Amino acid sequence: MGKFTVKKTNTGIKFDLKAANGEIIATSEVYKSKASCQNGIKSVQKNAVVAEIEDTTEKDFTAVKHPKFQVYLDKKGEYRFRLTASNGQIIAVGEGYKAKAGCLNGIKSIKKNAPTATIVEPKA
Repeated sequence: MGKFTVKKTNTGIKFDLKAANGEIIATSEVYKSKASCQNGIKSVQKNAVVAEIEDTTEKDFTAVKHPKFQVYLDKKGEYRFRLTASNGQIIAVGEGYKAKAGCLNGIKSIKKNAPTATIVEPKA
């Protein structure tokens, strides 16, 4: 089972979604409050299940409505994805992958792990 790990940063609070093996499969933006971060987690849990994949690396890709996983190439030529909510806001991003298959597996892992992932928060 996956888990969302919440952690404080110098400028706020963020979460990582980790697979059962401990690998980070998605990261959030930095939020100003704990409540905003918790809302971000809920949004990932809700949207990851229904989001379709829009692969912008394909020549004649088909645009997909939000929520969606958008696959793209970064400046290094690595495959990445971002999960957007129904309002178009980016709610989670993935790491860079050398191969598209790895990127797509990351998306599958989010779809599998996010809905039932536990939330682990730092000790006060």
